[in-house]
Amino acid sequence: MSSAATPRPHEGETEDQRLDRNWGELLQELRVAQTGVQILTGFLLTLPFAARFTELSTYQHYVYLAVLAGSVLSTGLLVAPVVYHRLLFRHGLRTWIVAQAHRSTTAGLAALGLTIVGVAFFVFDVVLNLTAASIAAGLTLLFYLLVWGLGPARLRSAARAR
Repeated sequence: MSSAATPRPHEGETEDQRLDRNWGELLQELRVAQTGVQILTGFLLTLPFAARFTELSTYQHYVYLAVLAGSVLSTGLLVAPVVYHRLLFRHGLRTWIVAQAHRSTTAGLAALGLTIVGVAFFVFDVVLNLTAASIAAGLTLLFYLLVWGLGPARLRSAARAR
């Protein structure tokens, strides 16, 4: 059977059904992402209270603050869809909510990826040195670009070509 004759997975669903399905799928994704970013943020918030934190250089304190800011930004962006839904529930704005939630989630995941790169840099810098930190951050960035970026982009391109 050719791909032209194969029905699309959600062919025949109404706009409301599509929005409901998209919203449900987004919520499942957010449950995973929010848990991870909240654990990361919680961990980062405890670091200044560790005894060795005062031994870090001024530069390392700035790196820590940048990573913490990224984690807070990620948290805000990944929680935003829930806020949109709660504040706009039953106001006839489901299309806007789903579209904006998609944008916010995408931005939140990008911020999370960059934050994790920063965390790798920070930890390797504190434990080893700047060279090891740069290598670790570069490899972490490469990993996320390949797994979160290039892989899905290639699949999306192949799906469009069908």
